[in-house]
Amino acid sequence: MKKFVAPLLVAVGFGITGVAGAATDLPDTMEKPGGFPERPISMIVPYGPGGGSGQVARGMIQGVLDHSGIVVNPDYKPGGSGMVGLKTYMAAPADGYTVLEHIDDATSAFAIGKSDIHPAEDLIPLVISQITFSQIYIRSDETRFTDWDSFVAYAKAQDGKATIANVSGEGSMERINMNRTADHFGFKVQQISFDKGGPRYGALKGGQVDALFEQPGDVRGFLESGDFKPIVTFLKERPSAFADVPSMTDVGLDFVPLMRFRGFYVHKDVPADRVEYLKWLFQKAYHTDSYLAFNKQKFMDLIPSFRDTEGAKMLINDTMEIYKQVYKDMGLVN
Repeated sequence: MKKFVAPLLVAVGFGITGVAGAATDLPDTMEKPGGFPERPISMIVPYGPGGGSGQVARGMIQGVLDHSGIVVNPDYKPGGSGMVGLKTYMAAPADGYTVLEHIDDATSAFAIGKSDIHPAEDLIPLVISQITFSQIYIRSDETRFTDWDSFVAYAKAQDGKATIANVSGEGSMERINMNRTADHFGFKVQQISFDKGGPRYGALKGGQVDALFEQPGDVRGFLESGDFKPIVTFLKERPSAFADVPSMTDVGLDFVPLMRFRGFYVHKDVPADRVEYLKWLFQKAYHTDSYLAFNKQKFMDLIPSFRDTEGAKMLINDTMEIYKQVYKDMGLVN
């Protein structure tokens, strides 16, 4: 794989190239409402510590600490494609002392009817801090196939026995992108479910699966070590960091790819003054040097990632409509 180079912004569809809000919109200081918080904040993370959610949680926790000195403690609750953590969060007191990290799975789960919690109505987004694309990875020393064309040929020859490590939820962003890709090329693939990132990546490295569907920042260590290599990027154009990897346009895929986005939320019933303070705190944390460096190290600067509360609601609601239409086209909802 070629050396990573400075990224360029990539237009990818459904309005994610615009950035809502900016660091200059926020005051440098904000008075704590009634002394809140007077103790550390808990952050429920609905996935394991080794995957993208665990990583972004730690990055944001460091940003909050750097900006304010406020301690945030992660509480990992993996299971059910993020639904275990979401339900755990909704059962916690709505006092602002517990925040939630979640991803677009909360949006897709509501759209398909697996969840009754609307992430832009029942929750208040504090900030969307990552928006990114996906790729399909194989082992760099793989000999049965070495690029996208040979992987497609292999998958067709396996007649449904080819395997790819993915997240567990049917109807998730990853599953939809993968299903639409397999349908386009006329092959079947067994999507092996993993809620935790570590076992998912280990399955590819150890040869238990043929390929991996994931986002580049989550597996950067495997890319830099030379263990994994991407064979297709789910963007219409090649980002400069992966200039040698075929894009969707290159391989003939014409659907609008769904993106991974990650953010931080509070319950809608949290007192309004605490919500405003947490919005300020988490948006300022995004703009700390430590968090921006973290995002850059995870390829999260290839697409503008920041969304303030209103921008986050727009992103969630726009994405919700895409999911609903896709599910209708797939016959998963009426």
